[in-house]
Amino acid sequence: MFPAAIDERPEVFVHQFGEVFARFDTQDSGNVSYGVQVAGQRYFVKTAGDPADPEPLAKFDRRAAVLRNAARLAEAVAHPLLPEYHGLIESPAGPLLVYEWRDGEHLGTRQDNPTSAFQRLRALPVEQITAALDQLFDLHDLLTTQGWVEGDFYDGSLLYDFGTRQLTAMDLDDYQLGAYRNDMGRMFGSSRFMAPEEFSLGAPIDERTTAFVMARTALIFLADGTLDRPAFKGSDALYAVLQEAVTTRYPSYSAFYKAWRAASATT
Repeated sequence: MFPAAIDERPEVFVHQFGEVFARFDTQDSGNVSYGVQVAGQRYFVKTAGDPADPEPLAKFDRRAAVLRNAARLAEAVAHPLLPEYHGLIESPAGPLLVYEWRDGEHLGTRQDNPTSAFQRLRALPVEQITAALDQLFDLHDLLTTQGWVEGDFYDGSLLYDFGTRQLTAMDLDDYQLGAYRNDMGRMFGSSRFMAPEEFSLGAPIDERTTAFVMARTALIFLADGTLDRPAFKGSDALYAVLQEAVTTRYPSYSAFYKAWRAASATT
């Protein structure tokens, strides 16, 4: 349905091709995305934004390269948490990535507001939160198995549909195929989720990093982001897994995931 290449700028094309019902243009990244309905189907179309915009943290060439990296991941990995990928469109202003539209509320906004999706998820029964985490950890088991390593993951990478209890992972654009080195010092991301090596120039970033970030995610949604035991709503077995994951560290993602699954089976 979608062409492989267009001559128009992305913002012109999306309005010509379908009905634009949403626009997302306030991200620090400089990306501009659209919700587009075509022949009764809704899609999420992500672009690298305006090449001439001087404001974003990332320059246009990097934004375009990161989108191409996201396309490689989407072509290689299919999972229920990932929106279906419909392909890449070349344009004079860089690539457009087309995904299915997923309903859900963004978990990365207004964290201090008790009515926010973030706080409402944290207020759910423990079994519903752990079910969502099980899905997320299963996705990262698949990603790790195929060689992908975490980059810039935080609650802003997640949607949650409270009606269907469906979690959606998105914006995994900075995940890398294979272990890599920290070439920035303080890498992109939210410090609430980041591993120590994501602050250390030259440090290796690998599947142990992925395990740490996933454990931090669980501590944020099942506790208050700390290792304070009274704040943690899960079992002692789950707490022990997360404690090890962010202190002595697991030797691999698979070791972390195996321990999490074993602890979950006892609760």
